[in-house]
Amino acid sequence: MGRSPKAELSRRHPLQRLDSPSKGFSGAIHVLGLISFYNSFKFLVDNPNIINESFGWHLQYLTILGISISTACFGFGLLADITNSQTVFVVKNYLALVAAPIEIVISILYWGLRAIDETLVIPPDLPKPPILADFGFHLFPAVVLTIDNLFLSPPWPTQPINPRASLVSLLMSTVIAFLYWFWIELCYSRNGFYPYPIFALLSTPQRIVLFAGSGVIMWVIGVVLRGAYRSLNGVEDMRAVEKKVL
Repeated sequence: MGRSPKAELSRRHPLQRLDSPSKGFSGAIHVLGLISFYNSFKFLVDNPNIINESFGWHLQYLTILGISISTACFGFGLLADITNSQTVFVVKNYLALVAAPIEIVISILYWGLRAIDETLVIPPDLPKPPILADFGFHLFPAVVLTIDNLFLSPPWPTQPINPRASLVSLLMSTVIAFLYWFWIELCYSRNGFYPYPIFALLSTPQRIVLFAGSGVIMWVIGVVLRGAYRSLNGVEDMRAVEKKVL
């Protein structure tokens, strides 16, 4: 026998704002996100340039790495919506812990640097993407991942549930930032150029500061998202949590 709607609803975390996994709004958001991510990848294939033939392909760009993680996140999210699998839903939530801050960092850095000087992020010998494609790469992913995190996910690990959550998030963000730096340097050693012109303008110490700063920004964004979640959805009663554990 199948579960009743009431039983299914009870599986949702009490602080989660909207039903997820579900075939309603949750499924629609995940489908919408996946369509956008697909169109972004299709744009890269349909509009080849020197990056397509270089080592690392477009995965040299943090933007494309972010969309790849977001695609996996929303892929698991949609699968959970279809199957109502809590295991798949948990996988989606863990991927979202990484995907959402990365996408927001990408949006902040890209549009911030572009406002200063677009040649810092767009090589002068490459055409600028159309505005809708640009939004698909550098804005829409941050929007849908934020919606997913704030409205379609259970609360992130926070104090006092996990007293080390903030430190763990900071370390994770820093590791991700420096892994990307190592990857970029590997691509540079093979290709002879950086995907983002700003990297070529900086010395090694300056690049270290840039990537360390990006890791800190990612951590701060995680803190802000957790704070926004608490403001929108409330804080779980720890006495109730302890009773569940006991």
